[in-house]
Parts: sequence; C-alpha cells; structure tokens
Amino acid sequence: MKQIIVTGGAGFIGSHLIDQLLAQGNHVSCIDNLQTGSRENIEHHMQSEKFTLIEQDIINPLPAFEHIDEIYNLACAASPVHYQADPIHTFKTSVIGALNVLELAKQHNAKVLQASTSEVYGDPLVHPQPESYLGHVNPIGIRSCYDEGKRGAETVFFDYARQYNTKIKVIRIFNTYGPRMDPKDGRVVSNFIMQALKGEPLTIFGDGKQSRSFCYVNDLVDGIVKMMNSKEEVQGPINLGNPHEFTMLELAEQVVAKTASGSPLRFHPLPSDDPKQRQPIIDKAKELLNWEPTIQLNQGLDKTINYFRTKL
Repeated sequence: MKQIIVTGGAGFIGSHLIDQLLAQGNHVSCIDNLQTGSRENIEHHMQSEKFTLIEQDIINPLPAFEHIDEIYNLACAASPVHYQADPIHTFKTSVIGALNVLELAKQHNAKVLQASTSEVYGDPLVHPQPESYLGHVNPIGIRSCYDEGKRGAETVFFDYARQYNTKIKVIRIFNTYGPRMDPKDGRVVSNFIMQALKGEPLTIFGDGKQSRSFCYVNDLVDGIVKMMNSKEEVQGPINLGNPHEFTMLELAEQVVAKTASGSPLRFHPLPSDDPKQRQPIIDKAKELLNWEPTIQLNQGLDKTINYFRTKL
C-alpha cells in the first residue's frame, strides 16, 4: 500500500484519479482548497480509513507528513472562467504550488507528477503538436496566467530533477470531459450539454471550425497512473489526450442529436488568444506508457450527458 498525495483531488480529474488509486488499495491524502473542486466529488470516500481530505491552498506551506511515496500535483483552476477570475492566484497556484510540492517530494524522496497542459503550446503554429514543439504563447494576454504559470511549473520540475535529482514526471493534458465536470466552468463540452438539455441556443465562438481533441476522463486517469508507474528515466513531458480531432460544429451537432434537443446554434466572436487547433501526437505515450485512449467521443458523450441530466 502506497501513501499518496493528490493536490486538487476534489476537482473533476483529481476525484477520478483518487477513485482509481483507492481502488488499488492505496492510502490517499487529498489537498484541495475547494475553490473550484467540490466536496461532492469525493463525498463517497469520506468514511474510508484510507482517505483523508486536507482543506488547504497549495500556495501556503504544506502540512508535515510521516511518509510519502507519490505526489500527483493537479491543483489549479483549469477553465478560463475560473482562472481569469483571479489571475494572480492562478499563477501562484501553478508556480508557488509546484515549488511547495517539489520541496515535499524532495524531503520524502517521493515521486512527483505534474499535471501540465496542452495550453503550454499556446495557439500552435505546428499541427498536431508533438512534445518537442516549444509553443506559440502570448505572455501578456488574458490566458497567460494559466499558460505561462503551467510553463513555469514545468521549468521548476525539470530544474529540481537536474539540481536535486528529484524523481519527476510531467504530463501535458489535452481537452478532457466526463462526469463531475462543473456545469458552470465555461468549457465547451459542459456548455453545449447544459444548453442543449435546457433547450437554450448552443454558444459557438468564431465560425465553429476551430478544432479540439476530446479525451474521456477514465482514459486520461489510466494514462496518468501509467506515467507515475513508468521507469524512473521517463520524466516527460508526455502528451495525454485523444488524437481524434473534432470541430466545434461537429461536437455541437452530436450533442444536439444525443439530447434530442431543439436548440439552435448561436455564433459569437472568438475570445482573445483562443487556440484554433489542438490535437496531440501521442506516440511517446504509446511507446513509453503503452497507453492510448479507448473510449470514443460517441460513447463518452452518452455517459457525460447522463451525468448532466442529474444536475438539472
């Protein structure tokens, strides 16, 4: 049984990760300030002797632990609605949070995984994106607190590995969807589903031809755990996402059809610095982790729509 810390564990992805880690018999401490995470996401573990919730912000000094084997650092608001609401806190969470987590890993000689993001590629000029692509990022835009914060976190992770031999793992997560997404977080999948279920117009920014690749959350969590359990020399960064690309119009049409909604499509101007394309090359994940997504969008949307029906 491993002693594991998951920061941001009450969030959408973090709570699914905790489900899997507990199912494998580990002891998990969840550190979350519940700013964008939700107690409801982890409520089913509250009575477990192997689960502890520590309600705390990771930009503050972390508590002392007797023993730690692994740390998964997932803490950070990840949707534009949330991270733009308090950009300074978002940046601190990424950079100061990473430093605090790395110090804890160094003290305990624990393995530590950074949940980075495809946002480090910015609005890419290379398509699809390999890990070797250095990105095309605006350092002073309204998304920069998140994009540059995550880039800064990657920097300190690799510096800790070089300077202190800290055992690091870095993944870059592409668009992910599934149950426990926050209906109000402004992400396209949750927006479309909630609008369709309520019979409201689906909000499409731009001409709807911009594309994303959508990975179902259970697939992603499998990849995250495989990365943590990979050979020590596999540090990353490694892209985790679904390489199948869909336009916003294609996604909207699927959601409308699956919800049998009469919702029309309504077009709005594209927000500043919104990437036109996002699609991972996952050759490294296939080769080094023996991982690739198995759940198709068609199947994953059904599960996600069923979840959102319970939230109306």
